Amino acid sequence: MPQQFAGSLVSYPARISFYAYCGVILLGTALLLLPIAREPDRPPITAVDALFTATSACCVTGLIVRSTAHDFSAFGEGVILLLIQLGGLGIMTITTLVAFQLGGQASMRQRVLLVEALGIRGGSELRWVAGAVAVVVLTMEVVGFVLLSVATWGTAPAGTVFWQAAFHSISAFCNAGFSLSDASFMPQAGNVPVNLVLCTLVIVGGLGFPVIFDIFSRLRDREPLWVRLSTHSKLMLVGTAALLVYGVVTFWLLEWNTGLADRTFVEKVMMGLFHSTTCRTAGFNSVDYGALADATLFLTIILMAIGAGPCSTGGGFKVSTFMTLLVRGWSSFRGYEHANFFRRTMPPSAIERAAVTALLFAVLAIAALVALLVVENSAGVSLRPRWFLEALFECISALGTVGLTTGITPLLSHPGKLILVVLMLLGRLGPISVAIALSWEKRPYQIEFLEEGPLVG
Repeated sequence: MPQQFAGSLVSYPARISFYAYCGVILLGTALLLLPIAREPDRPPITAVDALFTATSACCVTGLIVRSTAHDFSAFGEGVILLLIQLGGLGIMTITTLVAFQLGGQASMRQRVLLVEALGIRGGSELRWVAGAVAVVVLTMEVVGFVLLSVATWGTAPAGTVFWQAAFHSISAFCNAGFSLSDASFMPQAGNVPVNLVLCTLVIVGGLGFPVIFDIFSRLRDREPLWVRLSTHSKLMLVGTAALLVYGVVTFWLLEWNTGLADRTFVEKVMMGLFHSTTCRTAGFNSVDYGALADATLFLTIILMAIGAGPCSTGGGFKVSTFMTLLVRGWSSFRGYEHANFFRRTMPPSAIERAAVTALLFAVLAIAALVALLVVENSAGVSLRPRWFLEALFECISALGTVGLTTGITPLLSHPGKLILVVLMLLGRLGPISVAIALSWEKRPYQIEFLEEGPLVG
């Protein structure tokens, strides 16, 4: 039996990542249930709340049902930070490499799958990928820690400043959204250094390791950097920049004279940038989302659904997926047969995968929304004026592993919280689930009939 189980992991290496996520979440839940994990004067943490918190941390989401700063002790905060770090380092990457080591020499198909997933140049580089990922993550987090410590020095005792800087640096780069303040970063809305450091950490973490590796590997080339970058990197860089501008401009247009009316000019500028950066995956907030206009919430939902990049610390159905569909749609609108982007033609298989990914995300979101509306139908939260919009916002935030909320998360019933737990896990395991599906060997023969297409559009 053990040999058969190990053989299954070797044949389908993505499975070990699923088991690892579930194992770490269960371990984190058990640790958070310990009396030492909560403040003595706070109510006991229920099993559902502990499971929710552990899942949110490990899946780098940021939705909370208990106050991180007030309900959890230093030990509990340390457990949450460790879960965030494990999720940010990418259990998916590390455990897949471990699976290859368990199986000895990886098959050619396994190597191709991992090389394609991680965006590295060849199978010979597999052995150093885990180390390179760890170096990138830890380097960015240390830099963020130093800058945040300097930016907030004098606001609290030295020990508190260092701990908050370390916690928020890791949480930002891992796109987790956990904060040691119940108000998140609303009190820091006008603090330019803090906002810029957090935004930079979130953006770099959301680009994905393939883009980071690609940029660094091309720096020594004689040709201009942009020319040598892969199509995926170009899609991610252009898409990320465009979405950032879109988020900032729409937020300013909708909230400048309403939700931001009593703010200074600097605060308005910083809040727009912070919103556009974090709403796609990070979960920090410098504005009360429960007080924003319906149009702002809906546009935020779109950004949360798109998310960050593949093999990054963020979620969503991915910027590269969105850009691939956008390029294909624009090419079709102009009457072109092929989808071209910066002198490269996208293969039909990539466009098909992008369409399937977006469709699966939408199906999961709709199914979860219906389930949440059903289980909360008789609860007090369903009486809120914007309940449907807020429920949709909550589902997309969980599935996209974003972590933003209009304030309804702690008000949900146990079944409602469990629905979000499943969404957070599915949102983080999305790429893994695809890898599992792709790792099955193709059937040797399939009947092919006469082609006949349906009417579309």
